Amino acid sequence: MVSATDIDIPIWRGAEAAREQLLSRRRPDDDELSEIERQILRRLFDDEPDFEEAVRRIIERVRNGGDAAVREISAAIDGAAPDSLVVSDQEFAEARGGVSAELVSALQHAADRVRRYHETQLEHAARSFTADGLGQLVRPLARVGLYVPGTSAVYPSSVLHTAIPAQVAGVPEVVIASPAVPSEDGSAKVHALKLVAAEIAGVQTVYKVGGAQAIAALAYGTESIGAVDKIFGPGNRFVTAAKRRLYGVVGIDAIYGPTETLIVADETANPELVAADLLAQAEHDDFAAPILIATSETLAESVVDELLEQTTDLPRRAIALNALCNRGGLAFVADLDEALAIANDYAPEHMALVVENADQRIGEVRNAGGLFVGEASPEALGDYVAGPSHVMPTGGSARFASALNVGEFMKITTVVQVSDELLDEVSADAELIAHAEKLDAHARSLERRRRDR
Repeated sequence: MVSATDIDIPIWRGAEAAREQLLSRRRPDDDELSEIERQILRRLFDDEPDFEEAVRRIIERVRNGGDAAVREISAAIDGAAPDSLVVSDQEFAEARGGVSAELVSALQHAADRVRRYHETQLEHAARSFTADGLGQLVRPLARVGLYVPGTSAVYPSSVLHTAIPAQVAGVPEVVIASPAVPSEDGSAKVHALKLVAAEIAGVQTVYKVGGAQAIAALAYGTESIGAVDKIFGPGNRFVTAAKRRLYGVVGIDAIYGPTETLIVADETANPELVAADLLAQAEHDDFAAPILIATSETLAESVVDELLEQTTDLPRRAIALNALCNRGGLAFVADLDEALAIANDYAPEHMALVVENADQRIGEVRNAGGLFVGEASPEALGDYVAGPSHVMPTGGSARFASALNVGEFMKITTVVQVSDELLDEVSADAELIAHAEKLDAHARSLERRRRDR
């Protein structure tokens, strides 16, 4: 029997148990504050507001106080209050000089693949057209803001995977907001890797601000930060709460929760690679959800053994184990039909098919942000150089939402330009419907046209 005594990974036997446990999970509650968060909020406010009230106050403070409020909040939360909120040309140059040529080359390679994928995607996206007096105009948004998280952890890949699709879509102004941290010279700076990635992606404007205050500044604008039409990118729960609250003031791409990878595997899977892929997900943070649904108990046992072995020298071991034990899990079910049914109901951010003839099962996947087919297609590759954006729906929203794509950076204006002949042909029915809806002015608008001709 499978044993996970040493790390206490949840184990579910049978489809019913797996479905009950997986589908009962939701995003972590937003209303509980950690002691560190309470300390930060005490520095910001005279009292101790609850989570939602704290986010509301941060937004209002930025809306009313502009740059000064952004600096004050950033100093309290990130320990850094930049003199200028905008990254200068000199800072870009210093960042590139501080990153190895080999790493710059790797980022450039990733950027080229991401750009090529989204250019291909654009060729198949909605286009402007006119037919029989009807049509649509497809235009890029004018100005978008990309939120790139990370102070202790740094994500240059997130810069590439959000900025490049925006540029391929034709957005003329793409800006980035990312938290600054204190540097050795005492100034507040955005990490060099992010700035190098921004340069490679062609983004010239980076704001040194993170958290809920960044979302508020992008939504309302300040003296230094111009308001945008839509905000993209995941962040911590304060960022997520601010996005939720500001939806409608500004466009919001999605409400992201903790990251997820669900692996469906059969007896042909390599347990060493399956365990490695689960750990690649688990090391993100304590709330990551690394999940395996296996059709073989033997495979499940081997994967547990591999997890124990592979975590012995993992630098982020504590985080990975917390994720495996608290949000992850391992199930084995009767067959692939059961496994795929549960996976579709769970609707993960990432789904990996590590089964025999995996390509023949693609059509059975209904709900997943990204699908990774076969052992040669690990999710970790998708995070960096595969090509599709790694920004994907979480928390079950893959049931109705898509991975970030060029269409998210565009908007459609429908066009109605009918001929007199077509007006005569269709307006009588429109008048009948308008009268039925008791909207007589609508009907008269149509009737006057026919009367006057």
